[in-house]
Amino acid sequence: MKRFKFNLEKALKLREHREKETEIDLGRAIGALTRIEQAIDATTEERGMAAAERFSAGFSVSDILIFDHYVQRLDATKAQLALEAEKASARVEDARGIYLEASRDRKVLSNVRERRQKEYHKDMLAEETKTLDDIASGSKSRRLISAGHS
Repeated sequence: MKRFKFNLEKALKLREHREKETEIDLGRAIGALTRIEQAIDATTEERGMAAAERFSAGFSVSDILIFDHYVQRLDATKAQLALEAEKASARVEDARGIYLEASRDRKVLSNVRERRQKEYHKDMLAEETKTLDDIASGSKSRRLISAGHS
């Protein structure tokens, strides 16, 4: 029995490679967004601690002003991180769309390959069955012919 050969195997391999590349790009985009979100959380926590600490006993007016400036800087940092998070979120959505498209393209060819492979095996089984039937009916005919001559 000859082996199954899919004529579009190279195209399928290229689509699988493209899907893997886009999946990696999506992972990187999600990683970048996660790091920004973690920075926002850390900045928010730091701001809360600084705001609570500025009115602790023993601080002078100038110390309180320093804390106020620090809190304002943290607020500005958080606002900047929020803008970066929006951009990163958009990149994630773009990367997700590209990945889904690449995945769909690969699945189409994979389905075609599976369908053709099933057809091939069905045809090979039918051919094999026919060959075995021919062999079996041929040996029966030879026995009948040899029995008739005896």
